[in-house]
Amino acid sequence: MNFTLLKHEMLATIKLFTIILAVLMLYIISIVYMYNPEMSNTLNKLTETMPELMSAFGMSNIGNSLIEFLSTYLYGFLLLILPLVFIIMLANKLMMGYIDNGSMAYLIATPNTRFKIVFTQAFFLIASIFILLTVTTLIAILFSGILFPNELDLSAFLTLNIGLFFLHFAISGYCFLVSCSSKDLRTSYAYSTGIPILFYLIQALSNMGGSLEKLKYFTIYSLFAPEKLMTQNSSSIWMLGALFVIGLLCYMLAIRVFVKRDLHL
Repeated sequence: MNFTLLKHEMLATIKLFTIILAVLMLYIISIVYMYNPEMSNTLNKLTETMPELMSAFGMSNIGNSLIEFLSTYLYGFLLLILPLVFIIMLANKLMMGYIDNGSMAYLIATPNTRFKIVFTQAFFLIASIFILLTVTTLIAILFSGILFPNELDLSAFLTLNIGLFFLHFAISGYCFLVSCSSKDLRTSYAYSTGIPILFYLIQALSNMGGSLEKLKYFTIYSLFAPEKLMTQNSSSIWMLGALFVIGLLCYMLAIRVFVKRDLHL
């Protein structure tokens, strides 16, 4: 691990991290606050007005408990997309950003192996995602406890967020692999953004049901099933295992690709 590089990345990323975290906190606090009978009736009417659209974003079932309410309105769209934006920007900055602007030549010229450099960047990406999701989880628990004491099922909620981390771990592994192997920054952004967004759109279409439901088997998001995680269904274990394996393989391949590739700096 190159701790000098790690410290530099922490300082360089603090602004992006703070913006994403602030937006997440704002929405999480708002959603928790909305958990009351009056708002539930309004949301039910909205769901009846636009059933297909609400289903596409996983918001068709409000549920009868706080954990079900949060699962519907946080884990169908918000906590999937905003961390994804953070992951795409950070993954491309950590590797392809340096390669594209020529700064990687200076890093390689230091007494650090390529492996140490790429491992440090991979560790920083994973740690950043973990911290982001941990803070948002704590914020949700804190405000749920203040506004609705003893109504949040902590065990189910923590399991749900562990599943969310494994999902973003897998996605970040793919984005990091793209960043390590692309020929330029534009290509890296195109693939690291296009594929995850395409997967999400496929998932949204499958949520609408009918003949489109089979599309869920073509997207990584089908391995994140909030309803199974909350009930700690046995099938959710192998889904988390699959996400972990996907992420681990992507990170390992990314490190190998960067160590072996020819860099025209």
